[in-house]
Amino acid sequence: MTIKTFSLDELATLAAIPRRTVRYYIQLGLLPRPEGEKRGAYYLQSHLDTLLRIKQLSEAGISLERIREVLAGEPPVVPPRVQAFGSVEVRSHILIAPGIELQLSPEQAGATPEQIRALAKRVLAAWQDIKGEDDAT
Repeated sequence: MTIKTFSLDELATLAAIPRRTVRYYIQLGLLPRPEGEKRGAYYLQSHLDTLLRIKQLSEAGISLERIREVLAGEPPVVPPRVQAFGSVEVRSHILIAPGIELQLSPEQAGATPEQIRALAKRVLAAWQDIKGEDDAT
C-alpha cells in the first residue's frame, strides 16, 4: 500500500487556501511541519485533514487561538448564531411588579419549565423582600 503525499502546492490547492496561509499555520503550530526538508518536503493526508479542520473552524468564526485548543482535544465551542432580521424567537415575560418585567428565552437559557417557575418564584420573593426592607425604613 502506497502512502499518498502532497507538495505544498497540491496541499494548498486541495484545501483551497493560499500556500502562504499553510506556512503561517505551520509557524503558529496549528499544522505540523512537513515530512522531509527543503525541496524534498512533503505533506500527508493527516496534514490535509488538519488543514481542512482549521479552515472549517476558521470559517465558523472561531479564533486561531481557540482552534489550537480544539485541535489539542478540547471540545469545540459552537459560536452563537447571529440572529437575522425577520427571524422569530419565542421569549417568556414574567411580570414581577408594575414597571418590572423579567424577560428570558428558555431555549437559549436551556431552562426547563420547572426551572423557569422556580426562577420566577425566587425573583418575586426577592422583590418582596426588597420592598419590605424599603417599607421598614
